[in-house]
Amino acid sequence: MQTTPISTDLIAESNARNMAALEDDYAALGRKLERRGIAIEAVTDKAKGWEVAVPSWGAGRGGTRFAKFPLAGEPTNIHEKLEDCAVIQQLGRTTPGVSPHFPWDCVEDYGALREEAASYGLHFDAVNSNTFQDQPGQAQTYATGSLSSTLEATRQQAVEHNIDCIEIGKQLGSSLLTVWVGDGTNFPGQQDLGRSFDRYVEAAAQVYAALPDDWQMMLEHKMFEPAFYSSVISDWGSSLMAAQELGDKCKCLVDLGHHAPNVNIEQIVARLHRAGKLGGFHFNDSKYGDDDLDSGSINPHQLFLVFNELAEAEADPRHGFDPAYMIDQSHNVTDPIESMLSSAEAIAGCHVRAQLVDRDALRAAQQDNDVMLAFRTLRAAYETDVGPILAMARLEQGGAIDWLSTYRASKYRERKAQERKAVGLGAGIV
Repeated sequence: MQTTPISTDLIAESNARNMAALEDDYAALGRKLERRGIAIEAVTDKAKGWEVAVPSWGAGRGGTRFAKFPLAGEPTNIHEKLEDCAVIQQLGRTTPGVSPHFPWDCVEDYGALREEAASYGLHFDAVNSNTFQDQPGQAQTYATGSLSSTLEATRQQAVEHNIDCIEIGKQLGSSLLTVWVGDGTNFPGQQDLGRSFDRYVEAAAQVYAALPDDWQMMLEHKMFEPAFYSSVISDWGSSLMAAQELGDKCKCLVDLGHHAPNVNIEQIVARLHRAGKLGGFHFNDSKYGDDDLDSGSINPHQLFLVFNELAEAEADPRHGFDPAYMIDQSHNVTDPIESMLSSAEAIAGCHVRAQLVDRDALRAAQQDNDVMLAFRTLRAAYETDVGPILAMARLEQGGAIDWLSTYRASKYRERKAQERKAVGLGAGIV
């Protein structure tokens, strides 16, 4: 029997109060879409098949660059994180996957952890390694870098940690390894920029060699931080070069917040798909830099344009189309459960809007160089309020029509504040 952290009776009562309004809104949207030749039921079915994983670490409060302000009832271990992730899935019904991070989520019995996740209706998604922090008892420091360090012993330690993550992932039922390194420099001349990339590729090749046949390795790039002069894997070009050298099982992961302001991320998506190296996404948003903001909170139109390219890629799979999707964001001032539910809804909404694009009309306008018609074809889909479709999809899968009011009515956070050990003050981002 599946464990449900939120009362199913509470969800049913909330849905009953919101049912009439939803049915009215859904019928009105259905008539509007029918005039465009779109069956709302088919789009709703597509929405019900959409999934995006949540990060285990996202269940807790993050921090600013200077401080961490803890939230009462936030999780202190992977077991409590899973319970919070189960709340997100129970109410939103789009996040059955959880992406763990090691060594943050290490336990003694991973088989039992996999069963624990299954009891909540969850499974484990991509596993994430950590060679950007020193851990207690660690023999070598990552202050000089990890996979690209000039020190062979440090590179080997980073390789072995990634291989350990693969072994853990096998026990958890995962088949994806995400590799991000903070390697880089803060001063010109600090390292040879070419040789540091060589060392990275040589070390990553050892990790790649340990991948099971049915696994993929995804390389995540980041423009800056913690290295503020140069980063070894700083952009999609560096990531693509490394992935192409490593082999077919290695692809590129696109984090929406890891780019300079105004970078055309949707074009990067198209280019990586063309090269057969589009591995997956970390969804978040940014205003100035990095990826600390909730997905869709700043630039929802860009998020939609990314999904438009994904819809194009799915229609023309070329070398195949099976990207992994995960939220990756820091929650500094909100309840993480509410933020991830909001982000999951924003992401799912852009996925649905991309299904509403009249592809034949768009391609005809593009072929005819009809700029305004092509733009308005996209804009018509973007401006469609797909909230009723998302709510109906949640309802039909046992979730909450109004997830925010239902979650707050459950007093889940207040209950956890009484049950869980308090998290102390911190000195910056987790």
